[in-house]
Amino acid sequence: MAERKPFLLRIDRHVLDAVQRWANDDLRSLNGQIEFLLRDALRRAGRARPRTASDAPAIDTTDRSADDSAADDL
Repeated sequence: MAERKPFLLRIDRHVLDAVQRWANDDLRSLNGQIEFLLRDALRRAGRARPRTASDAPAIDTTDRSADDSAADDL
């Protein structure tokens, strides 16, 4: 996972409230929503660095089909 660095942000109350509502709608934390918006803006402006495998969240590729059939037997 990428290193996280704490950062103090001064922001207009109305902007913060709007971003909080948006985060709630998207089921994200406020911090996660701000990071999402910043990453999206960087990508659209062509300024985002390419993501590496260590940046991406781990994906569970476990085949659970056997687990599902066992649950059906109960």
